Amino acid sequence: MSLDSLAKNLAELSDESKPLVSSKLANLSATSPEEMVLFLEAWPEMGFERRRQIASQLVELAEEDPKLNFDDIFIACLRDPDEIVRVRAIEGLWEYENHSLIDHFITMLREDRQESVRAAAALALGKFALLAELVKLRPDDGAKVEKALVAVIDDQEEQIEVRRRAVEAIATLTLPNVTEIIQEAYQSDDDKMRVSAIYAMGRNSDPAWLPTLVKELGNPDNEMRFEAAGACGELGEEEAVPHLVRLFHDLDAQVQLCAIAALGKIGSNEAEAALREWLNHPEEHIRGAAEDAMEELGFSKDPFPFKII
Repeated sequence: MSLDSLAKNLAELSDESKPLVSSKLANLSATSPEEMVLFLEAWPEMGFERRRQIASQLVELAEEDPKLNFDDIFIACLRDPDEIVRVRAIEGLWEYENHSLIDHFITMLREDRQESVRAAAALALGKFALLAELVKLRPDDGAKVEKALVAVIDDQEEQIEVRRRAVEAIATLTLPNVTEIIQEAYQSDDDKMRVSAIYAMGRNSDPAWLPTLVKELGNPDNEMRFEAAGACGELGEEEAVPHLVRLFHDLDAQVQLCAIAALGKIGSNEAEAALREWLNHPEEHIRGAAEDAMEELGFSKDPFPFKII
């Protein structure tokens, strides 16, 4: 796109009387340095609501089409004065693994005035914690991430939403202090922190959490059962299969779907047999979930793939 065309495109995007058009937003992909100059000049002139709309739709477009790249725009938006735009920018950078963002996310985690932004920054650091666990990050960067997350978790004056997201983020690190953090979160008096602890157990990938997760599959709280089912799927332990199968009849539809998806991650003959029974379920969303889980297992959607001639 020529600079003149981009300037016209930005002018149209700025016009709040006009609906946002995906094709025009897609033209902002992979901007050159010269194009970014134009974008940065036009962006502050747009209203808060318009910037929110654009940032949100850019995130959606990037999720739908991996070929689109709005990284430079999202990085610029990390400094936007509007908290929603900053959160969307963090979300849009989920696939961006360059370690140059670590310091920026840590600063946002520590210093941003808005709870929602600090919580989003904590989750974003979780990606780098995972990279550190996979030895795809320099040791000093990994240590920096761990230190920042632990500091927030230990800060009793920090908002619970930020602290619980930090617990979720640090969970991928297989370190003794992380096990203690998750256990302490599980014993918290705060219901949301306990939910995050269950989620963290799945991310931690330690089979030692399985008895706790199986217990929580029977929790009266829908959210706890949902997260416990998802965590069982992440652990991939066959012992969880019969307990997950019982959730197929859960009164909460989301818990049902999560249990079905978890079986697809775990595998085993028992899981396959249970899923095949649900391929003929009268409700379409249940059938679809069972089909997706079977694909996860590596089987065809067709329950009878081999035809008798």
